[in-house]
Order: sequence, then structure tokens, then C-alpha cells
Amino acid sequence: MKRQTSPGVLTEHAPLLSTDEDGISTVSLEDNNPKPQTENEPIGTCRAVLLIPSLFILIFLQASNISGITTAQSSIANDLDASGEDAIWFTSAYLISMASLSPLIGRLSQIFSLRSCILSAAVLFAAGGLLSGHARSFNTFISGRILSGAGGAGVMTLVLILVIELAGTKRRGLFLGITNAGFTTGVALGAVVAGGLVGVTGWRPLFWGQAPLAALAGMGIFWAIPSRFGSTSAQGGKTRSLAYKFAHVDYSGAALLTSSLVLFLLGLTSPKIQYLPILTSPVVLALFVANELYLAHDPIIPIPVLRSRGVFLTCLAQLGLMSVRWTVLYYAPVYALAVRNWSPATAGSILIPTNAGFALGGLLVGGFHIRRAGSFYLPTITVFTIFAFAVALLACFATPSSPAILIVATTALIGLATGAALTYSVPHLLHLTAPPTHFVATSLLATFRAFAGSFGTAIGGGLFVRVLRRNLERGFAEIGVRKPELVEELLRSPATVGGLQGAEAEVARLGYVVALRTVWFSAAAVAGMAIFVQAAAGWKRAVEMVQDGDEDDV
Repeated sequence: MKRQTSPGVLTEHAPLLSTDEDGISTVSLEDNNPKPQTENEPIGTCRAVLLIPSLFILIFLQASNISGITTAQSSIANDLDASGEDAIWFTSAYLISMASLSPLIGRLSQIFSLRSCILSAAVLFAAGGLLSGHARSFNTFISGRILSGAGGAGVMTLVLILVIELAGTKRRGLFLGITNAGFTTGVALGAVVAGGLVGVTGWRPLFWGQAPLAALAGMGIFWAIPSRFGSTSAQGGKTRSLAYKFAHVDYSGAALLTSSLVLFLLGLTSPKIQYLPILTSPVVLALFVANELYLAHDPIIPIPVLRSRGVFLTCLAQLGLMSVRWTVLYYAPVYALAVRNWSPATAGSILIPTNAGFALGGLLVGGFHIRRAGSFYLPTITVFTIFAFAVALLACFATPSSPAILIVATTALIGLATGAALTYSVPHLLHLTAPPTHFVATSLLATFRAFAGSFGTAIGGGLFVRVLRRNLERGFAEIGVRKPELVEELLRSPATVGGLQGAEAEVARLGYVVALRTVWFSAAAVAGMAIFVQAAAGWKRAVEMVQDGDEDDV
């Protein structure tokens, strides 16, 4: 990459938080002749002081909505007269909305200014919180959750883009680590905070109370970011009218892409897996690809990204990694309850080491290693390998007699490797893709990460329930016990094991051990495949690929 020496020569973004570091270069997606890019205006100390806490507040609120609903779910369901199956949508509505809109928001941030997009996301998030907090019916509450998810998609995607744009290469890894730490803090504390407050304030303030915080954080980011940052810079300093911008939105592509993602997640996250929407989703996705390739004037996902092996395989590897990560987050407390007979409060604490490791892993590699632009191929493959090994180790240790310290240390290692892998993957993806596609490529990465929660828990949950049911029925039959209602109760609640005695307790505990080890050994196999998928993404940067004549891989 070259700095601008004369008109028509490629330039680099000036990093906004460090004026002496290298940034990233951009070229036009539509012109054959590259145009000079206007450098972003540096951010001063006052703007940074306003920006950083505002970003952290939005990240925390967005992440806490993923886990916080679990401890308030019973109160909400009782108040809104919702059934057990209805209550599943309290979380699913938020996750589906968040995951399906992320790639669209990444593209919109190129058409409109980033500061306007993130303010809009914060307003949507606040509006969803207000609607949910004042809902008097199930449908109204779900509508609020969908609005919050749409705002959460903007927060998740745009904060990642802002970190990439605002930090120079020497500090980019550190800020990515801080972002991941903020996210895992929100996930870890969301359930704890909600559980502590719901008995005191009721569930409604948990939602409408977020609205002023989200709105203030959004306004803080809006005022902290210079007005000439984002889409104006990407257009070579040329300011476009609002009518021009709206005219260049690929509405058909946006509708097809969002519909495809919604259908897939809707089928996957329903109380019972719905195969019709899952099978319809790839058909709609194929229509979207055809629209982008042959009809769209300004595609939602640029053609170079659609054809990029590096983008596709990196996103697929992230999906595998984070799906496995969610099986650990979901089933580690189940192991503590059913196999170790820990109390519910103590069982929840088993996630503290893995979340602490997640934050520490991102901060360590971001602060000490990711201090340059370029390939992080070997470090990424290394941490993927450590992750897969640690999950296999957890499966081996998932017995009643394993020392608790080994379980805690293994979950911490899993978190450490996950945080490092997520932090390494972003700068490596930037290395693999052309600078004009960075916004969309990173938003796709965020989308696949969001997929993982639904994907991992749905697939892992199906396997877990099948194996557990089979072993419980077989085990009880061998000791001459015919209690189908006990099997159903054990499937619903792992804490039921603690109330059993004698042979029944042994059968139940063994059933959980076999089911958990099956899920985690299978998850380790998926993590092992993710290593090869990530390795196949390659290490050549986009410019090298063009020079080698492989334009399709840019």
C-alpha cells in the first residue's frame, strides 16, 4: 500500500486514535481507475473520552440482552400469560432479528454515514426496550424484542467497523480485545444483574430502563465521531444527497438476503425444528446471489465479497468455532447440576472462568501481538487448534470423579482460545480482502458469529436430548424401573438428578455423563474441522491475489 503522493495514487486512512500509525487503503468498487480517498479527521482527546464509554455501554446492553432474558423469563411468561413454548421466542426473536440484519447494516454503513447509522441503531434498541417494558401482550413484547434485535444488529456490526476504522494498526488488536471483553462481560453479567433486579423491581424496568442509556450512548457516539467520517470519505470526499443515497440501496437484495436468514433461523430456533423454512432458505439465498450478480446496480454484498474464498471460509470457520463455544456455555452448568450435584447458584459460577479467559485471550493477543497490519495465519490456526484440544479435554474430564479444578482450568482454556481466535480473525480477514469491502466483510463475520448461538444450541441440543433419552430409558429398563414421567422430568430439569437416590440416581447421572460427553466429543470434532476450514481461507492478501491473476479470490 502506498501513501498519496499525487492525485490518482492510492492512499490510506489516517487512524483516528493515533496519527502516527498506518491505516487501511481503499479503492473504488465501481471504477477501474482508483480515486484518491479523503482521509478521516483525527479524533481528539475530548471526543475519545466521550466515545469509548458510549461504545462500551452499547456493547454491554446489546450482549446482556442475550443472557439477561433467561432469569426474567418465568416472570414475563406469567405476567403475559405465555406458555413454555411461547417463552422460547423471548430470546429467539431478538437473536433472529440481530443475526439476519447484520450484513444489511454493514452495507448501509457504506451508503450512509457511520455516525448516523449507529445513532439509528441505538434509537431502535431504545425503542425496542420501551415497547417490551410496557408490553401488555405476548405479541407486543415480541415486537419490542424484534426492534431491540434490529438495534442490536447495528450495535454489533457498527462497533466492530468503528474499532477497525478508529484505531491504527498498532492499537487495533487491543481495541478489538476490549470490544470482545465488553461483549463477554455483558453476556456473563446479564443473567446475574437481571436475576438480582427482577425480584426487586419486577421485569419491566429491566427493559425500559435500558432505553435512556442506549439513547445517550448513541448520541455520545454521534457527537464524538467527526461529521466527515465514513461514507463521505469512502466516496472520495464527495457528499451525496439523501435522495441519491436512498436511490442506491439494493432493496430487492436486502429483502431476499434478510428473508433467507430469517427463514433459516426461524426453522432452527423454533421449539421443534421446522424443516420447511430451513429448506426454503437456500432457495431464497440462491435468488439473492442471482440478484446480486446479474440485476443489482449497487449490490448489498459486493461481487468481490461474494466470490471471495477467504471471506466465505473465514466466516464458516467462525460459525464452527462459536457454535462449539455455545455448547460449552450452555452445557457446562448442566454438567455441574446433574453430574456434580452443585447448587444452581454454584453451577452458574462454572462459566466465570471461561468468560474471564475469553476476555483475557482477546486482550493479550490484541495488546501484545496484533500491532501491525497483515497476515495472522499461523497464530489463528494455532489458537483454533488449542480450542479444539481443550474441548476434547473437557469431554474427557466430564465425569463425576474428575477433580473440579481440571474442569475449571479447561473451561478457562476454552475461553482463552476463543477470545484469541476471534481477535486474530478480524485483522486476518482484513488482510484477505480488498479495503473497499472491509465494511461488508466484517459485517458478514458478525452475522456468522450471531448465527452460532442458535446453530450450536439447536444442533447440540437435539443430539443431547436424543442421547440422554435413549440412555435413561435403557438404564431404567435394566434396573426394572418403568417411570416415563421421571424420564421427561430429567429431560426438562438436570437439577432433578440431585433429588434421586440409589440406583435411580446412578442411572440418571450416567445418562447425563454419556449425553454430555457425546455432545462435547462431537463439538471437538466440529472444532477440528474448523481448523482446516480456517487454514483453507489462505494467507495471501487481496492485492497479491490480483497481481497473481486470481481476481475471483479478491
